[in-house]
Amino acid sequence: VHCSCVYYDNKCNGLLEKKASENHIVKYSIMESKSLKLLIVGAGPGGISLASEARIIGMDADDILMIDKAETHSWVIRSLYPDKKLVTANYKGMPAVCHGVMCLLDSTKDDTINYLDDAIKKTGVKVNYKEEVWKIESIGTPQEPLFDVQTKKNNYRTKIIVIAIGIFGRPNKPTYKLPQKLKGHIFFDVTSFTAAHKRILVVGGGDSASEFSQYLIEQGNEVTLSYRQPSFIRMNSFNAGAVEALQKNNQLQVLFESNIVEVQVSNNEKPLVCFEEDHFDDMEFDIVVYALGGSTPENFLKSTGINFVDEAPDLTESGESTTPGLFIIGDLLAGKKGGSIAHAFNASKATMEKIYNSYLK
Repeated sequence: VHCSCVYYDNKCNGLLEKKASENHIVKYSIMESKSLKLLIVGAGPGGISLASEARIIGMDADDILMIDKAETHSWVIRSLYPDKKLVTANYKGMPAVCHGVMCLLDSTKDDTINYLDDAIKKTGVKVNYKEEVWKIESIGTPQEPLFDVQTKKNNYRTKIIVIAIGIFGRPNKPTYKLPQKLKGHIFFDVTSFTAAHKRILVVGGGDSASEFSQYLIEQGNEVTLSYRQPSFIRMNSFNAGAVEALQKNNQLQVLFESNIVEVQVSNNEKPLVCFEEDHFDDMEFDIVVYALGGSTPENFLKSTGINFVDEAPDLTESGESTTPGLFIIGDLLAGKKGGSIAHAFNASKATMEKIYNSYLK
C-alpha cells in the first residue's frame, strides 16, 4: 500500500522516506510493512505442519502467515504425483514414526491433499498464494532477530522466518540442449500430458523414474527406461521390485549403462535419442520424460545469507541457519538422502520447539 502524509509529531507509521520541502514541512511516502512473529515460505507438508505446531504451542493465528508462489498448497504432490500413485509415509528407509501434531500413513494422492487442506483450515493461519519472495534481509540481532521480507506483492517484517520450499521448484534438466521443436514431446513429469499406445522413454534411475514408468505402463504405453548406472542404487525396495517385475513380464525395457548425448528431431518430427554407447542404436520415441530429480535453489538461499557446506545449507539439527531466526525445514533439511512427509512433519516439531524456546518463550 503506497500513500503519503504530512509529518508533524513522529506518529506516522510505516517505512518512511524523507523528502525535502521548501516550507520546512517534511513529507514522507509510506509503504505499509505487515508485522508478524512467524513467516513461513512454502505451503507444502513442511510449512503446513510448522503452522500446526506453532498453533499448538500457543501462537495466535494472526501472528503467522504462510506464502507460496504456487496457486494452491502442496504443489509438488498435486503436479508431480500421478493420481494413482500411493503417497508413502515410509520413504527411502525412513520409518514413518510421528513425533508431532500431524501424522500421515500411506495414503492416496487425494487423501493426502485433503488431509493437508484440513490441517490448514484447522490452524486458522492465512495463506497467500501466487506470491514469491524476492528478498530476505536480517535487520535484527542474534538475541532479537528481525527480518524485512519483500515479495512481488507485499513487504513484511517478521521476527522469525522459516523456508519450507523443498527441492523440486525446478526439475533438473539434462546438460545437452533439447530442441525447441520437440516442446510437445518432452516432459519432466507425467501430469502435464496424457498418452496411450505411445512409445515413451523415461530417463532416470530414482523413485520418480520407477513411478513414472509404472504409471505410463498402466496407461497402455510401451515404455523404455534409460539409466546410466549398471543397477538401481537410488530406488526404494518397493519401486525396484516393481521395475524388476515389469521387466520379467516384458512390460518394461531397461537400458542400463546408457548415456544420452543428444536428442534430435527425427524425420517424423519426434524425439530421436542418441546414445554415447555404440551398442545402442539411435531410437525414436513419441515422448521422452525426464525424471532427474530437483535442484536445491542455492542462489536464492545464498541471497538470504545462508552459508553452504559441500553444496548443502549449513544448518543445525533444528534447521536453524547461521543467521539466527532464519530456519529451513523439509527436503532441504533432509539433504541428499531425500525427504519424506513424515520427516517434514517431525522436523517441523523440532524446529518449532527451538523457535519457541530460543525466541518466543
